[in-house]
Amino acid sequence: MSAPERDQIRSLFRDVWRRYRLRKPLSPTEGTIADVIAMHPEYHDLLEDEHVALDRDYDGEDGKSNPFLHMGMHIALHEQISAAHAPTVAQVYGQLTQRLQDRHAAEHQMMECLGKVLWEAQHNGTAPDQEVYAICLQRLLTNA
Repeated sequence: MSAPERDQIRSLFRDVWRRYRLRKPLSPTEGTIADVIAMHPEYHDLLEDEHVALDRDYDGEDGKSNPFLHMGMHIALHEQISAAHAPTVAQVYGQLTQRLQDRHAAEHQMMECLGKVLWEAQHNGTAPDQEVYAICLQRLLTNA
């Protein structure tokens, strides 16, 4: 991702969070972004400081994860859960959330599968393997 794209995405997060706090109208996608941000109070100060939010690189060397990647993965899951073409994701989410009684914890477990499949696709220069993703998600239901 180029710096202008990165900055544009980070600005979107900041803008949505600002408008959410001001109770301004949000589109459905912006509402999803705001919901994800609200689930992560540890990132609120970051989003309220323009220079930190836009300028910092997150390479993992300091042991800290990239908050924008983390929230982006939550958003990707939300989109998959609501998509009719991803019934396995919605099914696993429903069952895992019910079992854990915590949707955020369920999402984090599912994000492990998503991250693994995305990393493998990037590493291999291929599209994400949907079958491997579905198998990983199903294992979450049997390995607890």
